[in-house]
Amino acid sequence: MSIEIKIRKNEPIDRAIRRMKKKLERENIIKGVRAKRYFEKPCEVRRRKTKVMAFTQMLRNRHAE
Repeated sequence: MSIEIKIRKNEPIDRAIRRMKKKLERENIIKGVRAKRYFEKPCEVRRRKTKVMAFTQMLRNRHAE
């Protein structure tokens, strides 16, 4: 999986780097790399996912009213 950013004519390098970072963030590559940095037990993965699901469900219920 390669990310390709083409630098436009007369575009500063800072702006190209910013576009690259945004593209990486949108495709969840940074998030995946950070998650894989340390080993996480399968029970911890399940626990984290259930906590996230419970939180999103709570928000849905709160905003549905």
